[in-house]
Amino acid sequence: MASPPVDDQESPTSPRGERPSRLIDVVVALLLLVADAIIVVVAALLLVAVGLGTAPSPHSSRPEHARDTPVLVWFVIWGVPAVAAVGAFVHARLRMPVTAVVQGLFTLVCVLLAVAWTRMLLS
Repeated sequence: MASPPVDDQESPTSPRGERPSRLIDVVVALLLLVADAIIVVVAALLLVAVGLGTAPSPHSSRPEHARDTPVLVWFVIWGVPAVAAVGAFVHARLRMPVTAVVQGLFTLVCVLLAVAWTRMLLS
């Protein structure tokens, strides 16, 4: 009696069951780490520059007028952490643990920066 054919999806050698090599994972993580560091530094510098630019002068007696923040600015401020979280989830699903950790830490930093931006814009 012949054995039934093995389904390709359940075989351990199927493309869906494979994970990227550790070297590829580390290289992608390093590339994303450099890109993430540049993004964080630029966002922090912009936070400081915008914060200093909108601070009232101590010698000014004029009352501060209310500013409306465009919706697009809020989408950018909170969209970056959302995209970073999706990236961390995708890398975790691709079974790239080093890259997923790097993206997870980037997500955390993005959330902290988004909270700082929100506090600055609402004050």
